Amino acid sequence: MGAKKNFIDRAVIRVKAGDGGNGASHFYRAKYVPLGGPDGGDGGRGGSVVFVAEEGLNTLLDFSYRREYKAQPGSPGMGKKKYGKQGQERIVQVPVGTVVLTREGELVVDLTRPGQREVVAKGGRGGRGNVHFATALRRAPKLAEKGEPGEEQELVLELKLLADVGLVGLPNAGKSTLLSSLSAARPKIAAYPFTTLTPHLGQVKIGGEAGFLMVDIPGLIEKASQGQGLGHEFLRHIERTRLLIHLVDIGFPEVKPLQAFKTINHELTSYHPDLANRPQIIALNKADLVIKPGELDALVRKFKKGGREVFVISAATRQGVLELARRAYILLKSLPVESPFFPPQVKPRTGPEPRFTLESLGSGCWQLKGREPEKWVAMTDFDNKEAVAKLRNIFYRLGITAAFKQQGAVSGDTVKVGKKEEFYYREDM
Repeated sequence: MGAKKNFIDRAVIRVKAGDGGNGASHFYRAKYVPLGGPDGGDGGRGGSVVFVAEEGLNTLLDFSYRREYKAQPGSPGMGKKKYGKQGQERIVQVPVGTVVLTREGELVVDLTRPGQREVVAKGGRGGRGNVHFATALRRAPKLAEKGEPGEEQELVLELKLLADVGLVGLPNAGKSTLLSSLSAARPKIAAYPFTTLTPHLGQVKIGGEAGFLMVDIPGLIEKASQGQGLGHEFLRHIERTRLLIHLVDIGFPEVKPLQAFKTINHELTSYHPDLANRPQIIALNKADLVIKPGELDALVRKFKKGGREVFVISAATRQGVLELARRAYILLKSLPVESPFFPPQVKPRTGPEPRFTLESLGSGCWQLKGREPEKWVAMTDFDNKEAVAKLRNIFYRLGITAAFKQQGAVSGDTVKVGKKEEFYYREDM
């Protein structure tokens, strides 16, 4: 139990896209051209953080060592209308089957296809150079925008293994033995509960064909869906399987097969009601240990009630395992190719998100929040009078100026914007 855990199926990381480069405030200068116009170029766009689904990966282990991923910022613009260089995007490889969520549990993206690329943090656009702000009345603008900040957020990664068939059953039902007998997977096997501490994937070949992927879901016991035992850690991996093989231990008198079968099905349904409708084959395992054939026939009849499909096997001696695998292969051909997916519960919004909020923090300090004001404040050079005037016009259009006056802000008050920016309030804003 003290061994290093190499299978990690959940991780929390922070991603930060690159900020856009600042626009340039520059004027054309050349011999015999005393009044050259503005020629400041735009800043380059910041690089984005991009997740790519990689087929060869099957764990989130790397994300337990590195928790922050940043893309390159854009370069600033230059004179002669030269644009800044775009920041390099940050490619992050994740296993196929990775679900990306916000900290609040909202779905960002589900990476289910090898090679699938998804932007999880968008790079900020470059600030515009002063060449964009020249007009017939304002021929020599010094105004240039700072780059837009890149998106930044904390993400939750959850790996849900992509397999066609899921093996379920109580500990010691023989799931690992069956997986190793049908594939090249070699999970640890022993005659005591919780031998298998992590899910294992195996490729099952049928008559030389590719066959199907099978996953062993370990640690399922009564109340696993409520956090008991180890099974609650791995139940998510059964979500994407299209077919279940339910192994039931019939080799020992003290084991009550029907009760064991009902226990596991109850836990699957408690985890998610839709699992009750998932196609399921019953495999009565350890038939080689049953001495009285009459008892076996009676047990098979009980399990077949309700039209259930039942196989009698011995994973240890390989009795009936090939027939079971062939039947699973045939059933899979009739099932939808796309793996099922239970989307996370998204909290319903009570109404449209406000454009901004203004809150007094006391002692002449205010907190201004909102995507638009946070963006424009970050892109404003407060040492540039024209840039401050531009921000004042934006505040007026958004209704922020009226909000400040209504709540009694006075010149000299400190205004905190978002998490990083702050400035001194002026009544003419």
